[in-house]
Amino acid sequence: MRTPTRHTVRTVQLLCVTVTAALVATGCGRSADSGSGKDAPAKIAGGKATGKVVMWSMGDTDKNLETLAKKFEEQNPDVTVQITAVPWDAAHDKLTTAVAGGNTPDMSVVGTTWMAEMAAMNAFQATPTSIKSSSFYPGQWDTTKYKDTSYGVPFIADTSAVYYRTDLTTKAGIKGAPAGDRDGYLKDLKAIQATAGKENPKLRYATGLVMGFNSWLFWVPMVWQQGGDIYDAATGKFTFDSPEVAKALEYYASVPKQGMAPTDKADNMQLFRDGLIATYQEAGWAGGSLHKDAPELDGKWKTMPVPYSKQAAGFAGGSDLAVFKDAKNPDAAWKFAQFLTEPANLAAYAKASGILPPSPQAWSAGKLTEDENMKAFAEQLEVSKAPPAITTWQQIADAIDSELEKLTLGKATVAEVQKALQSKATSIGTGR
Repeated sequence: MRTPTRHTVRTVQLLCVTVTAALVATGCGRSADSGSGKDAPAKIAGGKATGKVVMWSMGDTDKNLETLAKKFEEQNPDVTVQITAVPWDAAHDKLTTAVAGGNTPDMSVVGTTWMAEMAAMNAFQATPTSIKSSSFYPGQWDTTKYKDTSYGVPFIADTSAVYYRTDLTTKAGIKGAPAGDRDGYLKDLKAIQATAGKENPKLRYATGLVMGFNSWLFWVPMVWQQGGDIYDAATGKFTFDSPEVAKALEYYASVPKQGMAPTDKADNMQLFRDGLIATYQEAGWAGGSLHKDAPELDGKWKTMPVPYSKQAAGFAGGSDLAVFKDAKNPDAAWKFAQFLTEPANLAAYAKASGILPPSPQAWSAGKLTEDENMKAFAEQLEVSKAPPAITTWQQIADAIDSELEKLTLGKATVAEVQKALQSKATSIGTGR
């Protein structure tokens, strides 16, 4: 997995986006049994959990998850939960190797953009019907799906909002948050840019820009906001040649083209802290980081939902919980997954770790929107969507990143990028 220099490891942990590894060759382990997407749902037996549950957790040792595991053990005296931390940079290969060899744990935290690939490898059990999709934000639930069947439970939500420096925007004559519509937001960025070196002596750019790796996370929702999409699941065809895609490309390119954002793959968080940019779009972790690492800025920044054109939309990512088909104790594993995603437990985990819970009830239970800067994320989760549930998605995402960089640097026109994306995506295909 590539860790971009402009994001912290925390960002990568939450987005869970990896370089696509080729599916393990057919003829060994489960990779020969391509998931059909029509598996019968698993069943959770009555009574308490018993036996041993082995779980893989991605990233560093998660003390907050271990605290919840102890609570689960207290409620189920005959069960033991063993949690093993797996570094994110090794997680994808470790998971696919375990699936291919039939040597998996009972369950694991799985990055949302890996779900379709591994479901196609016949890795996971289908989600029990007793776990209801209505308990989660629609976009987060969709991250668990492959061919219309759910193979997991949302655990950590991820979406982004706009962070803005109130001390800088006020000097640009903006009262309150910048405009929430794309055209109005662009006008406000121009007003902010006009104060650079004047009313705001340190300011260099009105906003930040993610260029190259993971830029698709910020651009694809612009297509959805136009009422379009990049892929038609009904026909199985890519739609990069649509007018909505052209509009999204034009807007994406307009900000750096007008000199209102850097194009050197800068660290947006650091630029924001230093007052060199006034706004930028990032996930929820950034708020906690600002409180911790830049307390001097408390009270000088706020968040707002992502500006949109025709309709609100955002990216739904994060991590899901999945139970493997080769699990030795699947019943207890599903009971633990169900326990972890109960609203009160999700709320407790969110408060302790700073993550966004994927359940509206968890937000209510934890009274999370009492934090003014969390409201924007709650609003975004209501309208966020998952990227296409196809096994080749990361290859498509890489192609988008590459073409967006050419567009940003003026090395390709909107029409050329559209043509290239349509051609590359069609050539890559949707996998199995």
